[in-house]
Amino acid sequence: MIETDASAVDPASVIAVSGSTGLVGSELVASLTSDGYKVLRLVRHEPEDAESGICWDPATGRVDADRLAEVDVVVHLAGENIAARRWSAAQKTRIRNSRVEGTRLLCEALARRERRASTLICASAIGYYGDRGDQWLDESSPPGQGFLAEVCRDWEEATAAARDAGIRTVNLRIGVALSAQGGALHKVLTPFRLGLGGVIGRGNQYMSWITLDDLVGAIRHVLANEFLSGPVNAVAPHPVTNRQFTKTLGRVLSRPTIFPMPALAARIAFGQMGDELLLASTRVRPSRLDESGYRFDHVELEEALRHLLDTKGR
Repeated sequence: MIETDASAVDPASVIAVSGSTGLVGSELVASLTSDGYKVLRLVRHEPEDAESGICWDPATGRVDADRLAEVDVVVHLAGENIAARRWSAAQKTRIRNSRVEGTRLLCEALARRERRASTLICASAIGYYGDRGDQWLDESSPPGQGFLAEVCRDWEEATAAARDAGIRTVNLRIGVALSAQGGALHKVLTPFRLGLGGVIGRGNQYMSWITLDDLVGAIRHVLANEFLSGPVNAVAPHPVTNRQFTKTLGRVLSRPTIFPMPALAARIAFGQMGDELLLASTRVRPSRLDESGYRFDHVELEEALRHLLDTKGR
């Protein structure tokens, strides 16, 4: 929920969105267009409709810099899906380049324009903090270790050209986005509905989550609050352990959760990805969203899951 009047962003603003067909991007575009904003999609090919798209191709280094001169705000969400396949050396390079090199290309193009965008909101992730056990983390916490932490650190540093050019730059450290239509929750729904869900590893690793509705709301809130810049954690206030998530989802679905996945099995099945996505513990506070007056629609996990899955309390 956006506490500050959304009119802080001029309704005449032109907002460019990368990753606009993804889970988050598609919801954000729908939210913005329904409120009358002009949205241009950053796409990796020549847009069929020049009025609604801007060509931006990190693989070839191509970006339509002239069209960027029309843009007031950029929301940069694009990046290779980190859970699409096992992390081979080639896949890790694709993950890194899609974020770091793509962001650098876009930010350097924005910085070169005489008429510059006023705001850049660039996706990052709570992977920035690495595996930190039960330690509470906020935006002032240092980066952790591991592949994802390194990628997130370099990803945020790749926005330097925009920041140095005077563009308000926000690095949105996104937690596990919950939606029944895609992402992590969608992937586990089938086994859980079949009664095949269970705790992963010891189950004490923390998961910092946020509903898709609140993630879009947080982005809109950042757009509306011009004093926000730098890192902003996009997570709900109450992270849960894997055991709590497992038991809560089972309760919401009225299914048993008696099939655990031992840590060794996760490592054998997924390699380094298993360690960093399934077994790592990241307990994050949304300190800057709280301080700036954002009110979450979904604070507790069970209520959030019942809302997303449209189930009644039992």
